[in-house]
Amino acid sequence: MKNRTIRAVQAGLLLLAAGLVALGAYSGEAQAVFVKATKICMECIGLG
Repeated sequence: MKNRTIRAVQAGLLLLAAGLVALGAYSGEAQAVFVKATKICMECIGLG
């Protein structure tokens, strides 16, 4: 019974995480994160 409960919690958390990732991508946050990451990388190698 304990193993079954753990599996159910894991499945629920996985679905929640996937839903939040989809929500973030839908709202345009993926592009904002990509732009910030690009700026940081350019600064690290001295081009920014």
